Amino acid sequence: MGTRTVLHEADITRALTRISHEVIESHRGVDGIVLLGIPTRGVTLAKRMSAIMSDIAGVSVPVGSLDVTLFRDDLARQPTRSPGPTEIPSGGVDGRTVVLVDDVLFSGRSIRAALDALQSIGRPSAVRLAILVDRGHRELPIRPDFVGKNLPSAREERVHVRLAEIDGVDEVTIES
Repeated sequence: MGTRTVLHEADITRALTRISHEVIESHRGVDGIVLLGIPTRGVTLAKRMSAIMSDIAGVSVPVGSLDVTLFRDDLARQPTRSPGPTEIPSGGVDGRTVVLVDDVLFSGRSIRAALDALQSIGRPSAVRLAILVDRGHRELPIRPDFVGKNLPSAREERVHVRLAEIDGVDEVTIES
């Protein structure tokens, strides 16, 4: 059983900068964009992207968090999950382009839950998905719009994203 680092701090920064540029380019600017991070690490990534996009565009890009706990389809199997905060920026999501931000895309079930949670809050004009690491193994027909790193992995391997704000270090590791 071994662990190897696949992304270091500079790689994560480069990936987030590239994703931020791609979001701005595909949307033709930042007007009407709202970034919503999925707790826990998706929120930190969304805040970093907001700062990068704000630097590029010269205006602030609203950022918030979207807790998906109560919308998950595995609560019966893992009932100990405690809900986190949902913080929607002023102006809400109605008629805006919401970019959901998360650290790892695996089965797609968290994103399905996020879409349900978002529907309970409002009606965006469009929803996009930005992911730091896409490891495959989808169980639902969900595909990210923006990906930092495609990381093919075996189903039994574990991908860990660690961020300085939470874990004291920026790195992505894969454990076999």
